[in-house]
This record gives sequence, C-alpha cells and structure tokens, in this order.
Amino acid sequence: MQDVIDRLADTIRAAHPESPLCIRGGASKDFYGNCTPGRDNNLLDTRAYHGIVSYDPTELVVTARAGTRLIDLESELLANRQMLAFDPPHFTESATIGGCIAAGLSGPRRSSAGSVRDFVLGVRMMDGKGDDLHFGGQVMKNVAGYDVSRLMVGSMGTLGLLLEISLKVLPRPSVEMTVTLQMNESDAIERMNHWAGKPLPISATCFYNHTLMLRLSGAEPAVRAAHLKLGGERLEDGDAFWRSVRDQTHPFFQSNQFLWRLSIKSTTPQLSLPGQQLIEWGGSLRWLITDPDLPHEDVRKMSKAAGGHATLFRGCKPSMDAFHPLSPEMMLIHRRLKEKFDPLRILNPGRLFPEL
Repeated sequence: MQDVIDRLADTIRAAHPESPLCIRGGASKDFYGNCTPGRDNNLLDTRAYHGIVSYDPTELVVTARAGTRLIDLESELLANRQMLAFDPPHFTESATIGGCIAAGLSGPRRSSAGSVRDFVLGVRMMDGKGDDLHFGGQVMKNVAGYDVSRLMVGSMGTLGLLLEISLKVLPRPSVEMTVTLQMNESDAIERMNHWAGKPLPISATCFYNHTLMLRLSGAEPAVRAAHLKLGGERLEDGDAFWRSVRDQTHPFFQSNQFLWRLSIKSTTPQLSLPGQQLIEWGGSLRWLITDPDLPHEDVRKMSKAAGGHATLFRGCKPSMDAFHPLSPEMMLIHRRLKEKFDPLRILNPGRLFPEL
C-alpha cells in the first residue's frame, strides 16, 4: 500500500489554495457540513487505501485503513462476537471507517457505551504538507502531551487526511431485547432520566409518536429481570428498528425539510419548536424536522438555553452555517490548529466552519 500513500502525498503537495482538495471516502456523508462552492472539483479519494492492518480479538483492538468499508470491518468483528460499541451510522453501504471518524457521529448505543472519541486509540494521518504522521497507539494509556488522535474525531477532514485508525472494540452483548411503551413526551423524558440513574441494562432509547422504545442488553437473567421491572411489549425485530434509527431509514427521517440535530441536557422539557421531533440518548439528543424558513437563530437560541448546541444535519443554505457558532476563544484555538496542520488551507476548507 506504500504506492497509494505516495500518490496521496503527491496529490496533497501539488494542491494549492485556489484549488483545494475535498477528501472523500464512500460519499455517505456528503450531505453533512457546510455548503462550499466547487467542493467536488478536486477530489481526494481514500477508498484505494483500505483493509484491516491488524486485529487482536483477545486484546480488543483493531487497526484499519481509512478507506475500509464499515460493513467489512464490522463483519470481521462479528465473526469474533465483537463490535464497534459507539454504533456508527452507515447511511449507505459505501461508508468508510475514515469518514466515520472524521464526522465523529455515534449511533443509538452512544448514551450507554460512549462516543466514537472514547474508542480511538491512535491514528496515522497526513497533514496539509503531505507529511506522514503517527499519534497515539494501541492501548488506552498511551498519550503524553496533546491527544491528537481524538482531536481528529469530528474534524471533518480540515486538519488532515486520515490513513489508519486504531480502535478499541467490545464484546457483543449475550442477549438484546427491544420493548415498547406508550406514553406522552413529558413522561418519556422523565422516565428515561429516572431509569438512567438505576442499575438497568438499557443500551438505547428512542421516543417518537407517543411510543418509547428501549433496548435492553446484557446477560439473559439481567435482561429478563429488567423487562419484568419496566414492562412493555416486546418488539420482535428490534435490530432492524435500531438500524433504521442509526442509518436514518426510519419513516421520521424521510422528509425533504431541514433536519436539525440538537444536543442538549437530557432533562430539558419538551421543546416548543414547530415541526416533528424524535428523541434519543435518554433525552440528550433531539432530532427536529422543520420548515427551511424557520429562523435558524430560534433553534440555536433554544438549544443554547437548554445547555447545548444545534447542528443543521441535513439541508443546505449558503447563508447558514451547519454547525453551532463557536465562542471567540474557541475559534482562536481552531484557527491555530488549522494553521499548524494545514497552513495553506487546502484540506476541506470551510466544511466545518467558514473561517477554517
């Protein structure tokens, strides 16, 4: 694969600010991030650099090249009854592990298992000068100084081209069961927060259309006891339901209107915003489908008041930033990082923030 690395480095070194590069793997998340004119004019395709570099099931560590498809990586883990515990969204079968890390998105299991950033052990990357860099390693306690490996999570390719990622994996639960309970939104928020403080094997929650869905995961006796305690009707094909939420094939997401992703305090009461809502992560993730004409300031003001932020997840307006504006202090840090890793601004400029 060294010839692929050399070609990628040559492409980066030949790029210039007037014709910046757009890093792309499986294109499953092209919709995500800011609208940038001419983004598709100069693509840097990562798919040629694919495959699993190393995998030790006994150590619960896997290292894969950035162009590796998620479905191929997860199939290898499944053969050993292991998984990516942060439950990464796929959106399409072409999704790659590099895009997964660059976007920093986690699925329904995130509230119980942790986010994608929690499982990144190390990365190999190429900066805006074409230098091949290594950070972190293959164990949890390996960082001295700045944790650049986890800095790459959610950076949207603005700091560098991911080449290889080392991840901690976890065993799959022995048993999983999905149950449904009928209730209103206020009761659902209250119960999810109440149950979060109890020793219950709840690995995912979802509330939509007066129905609260719970996934119970763990040893069979624990799952059975939790079902008896919580009640609810058992859903036969629970796996298919959670995949539909994770990959946004659920009917809620089938809309041509704007889709907002609100990350707020889990105890926040029902939000008085026009449109449809779906709640995940015990109340801390609120999806909102609303008319494009709804002032984005209203959504972001309410999210900030609720202790969080709002991202325009699907939908694009050149006059509207996808991500919640940063404070001047945080933007200064981001600018300095961009200057260090990509001084010529040739890697995904503007995809995360217009200033980067």
